[in-house]
Amino acid sequence: MDLIPFSAIGAALGAIADPMILLWILIGVVVGLIFGAAPGLTATAGVAIATPLTFGASFEVAMALLLGIYCGGYFAGSIPAILINTPGAPGNAATALDGYRMARRGKADLALSLSVISSFIGGFVSILVLMLAAPRLADFALEFTSVEYFALGTFGLVCVAAVSGGSLLKGMIAAALGMLLGCSGIDPVGGMTRLTFGDPNLLGGVPLMPALIAFFAVSEMLVQAARKDSLATLPAQRRVGMGEVLSHYLRNKWLTIRSAFIGTGIGILPGTGPTIAAWISYGESARKKVPNAEEEGDPRGVIAAETANNAVTGGALIPLLTLGIPGDTVTAVLIGALLIQGIDPGPFFIAEKSDLFVQILLILLFANLCILVIGLGTRRWLPAILKLPPRILIPIIGVLCATGAFAINNTTFEVGLMAVLGLGGYVLIRFGFPMAPVVLGLVLGPMIETNLRNALTANDMDATVFLTRPIGALLLAAAVFTIVWTWRRHRAS
Repeated sequence: MDLIPFSAIGAALGAIADPMILLWILIGVVVGLIFGAAPGLTATAGVAIATPLTFGASFEVAMALLLGIYCGGYFAGSIPAILINTPGAPGNAATALDGYRMARRGKADLALSLSVISSFIGGFVSILVLMLAAPRLADFALEFTSVEYFALGTFGLVCVAAVSGGSLLKGMIAAALGMLLGCSGIDPVGGMTRLTFGDPNLLGGVPLMPALIAFFAVSEMLVQAARKDSLATLPAQRRVGMGEVLSHYLRNKWLTIRSAFIGTGIGILPGTGPTIAAWISYGESARKKVPNAEEEGDPRGVIAAETANNAVTGGALIPLLTLGIPGDTVTAVLIGALLIQGIDPGPFFIAEKSDLFVQILLILLFANLCILVIGLGTRRWLPAILKLPPRILIPIIGVLCATGAFAINNTTFEVGLMAVLGLGGYVLIRFGFPMAPVVLGLVLGPMIETNLRNALTANDMDATVFLTRPIGALLLAAAVFTIVWTWRRHRAS
């Protein structure tokens, strides 16, 4: 693929320079901060609720709002992780280990400052990789047939099933449940009706947006409503200057760079997401022993985890924009947002819509700048977000969920379906089943099935085609290795 033409860059700059677009990015970041900082209300829930609101909006406005929420939510999950030892999202769990220890020692200001700057660095590096790697990966994606798409979808689903939660079996069951939901509707190959229970509303399958809102917003809302524990009070906090904060990056510059590339690389793998990226980077930081780290916390842990966590944002967009496959749960929701705009993400997106691709890059860059400015400017009163009583917060989220589900097709069926699936998601969570495999099973299941059947049909039902094409065989081997490695790790623990 040729370099992006200057005309596309100029058109994108002209569109994003509109003050109203910049305002929508700022609004998105603020909304993402609120969703990310409220434990259980993740960036995915925020994007899922906001996506139906983009009906009728321009591409620039829709992406400004949603990508702002995306970036802001990934960062803000570190706020409750540091202050109350409750990660705002699974990707911030590693941050809580050292961040909360620092807060208990009066160093919450330092921990939050490190989190803000690390998030910006991770996001910025991932934007650079997205800009440089995505056009080239799109060329590579043109080589994909049904065999490669089946193998890639399978690998992504296996990855997220294997790393979600503490049980490989529960992760695989959750993925299977998601794929079962994805089988509802008319068979895309044979044309038969499946799992509609006689309801014509399900002929098109389980609607993606109500399902996403249900599994990520409604189920977590019910979990939070059932909680009865109270928030811990932190000791008096010591304020720190920027000189002290920046000195940590000078001492740990290679850890920061390494974590940014780990997060971006893992984000590129479909279905992995920020959780595994943060833990792998945190493990890199833990190799160096620091005195009293168990009691006082290690700033290196916060730097590594948050840099990798936010580096996933740009990395996860690469498979979305070049292959049409979500890199994580938020990009699974963004598929719906792009379809609303009449855009089909895939190998031809960057070539045919280069100006829109540049707009996405610029929106991500400005969103990360907003995080840096807002995060550093408000880090001393950000904990006030967490003081909003659950009896006020939860009903507001419930109303937004119902409104978002109804606004898609103006039908009460999808509101009822959202409630049923949300209750089912809550039951699964209570029994320890992770939600990410369910959602990615719903998203990737139809793609896996269709490409499996197309590949077999095109090759006279010869299953060896999945082993004779190198890329497909490598991806399937990686999926098998992931299952075996995870199973052995769990047995050893």
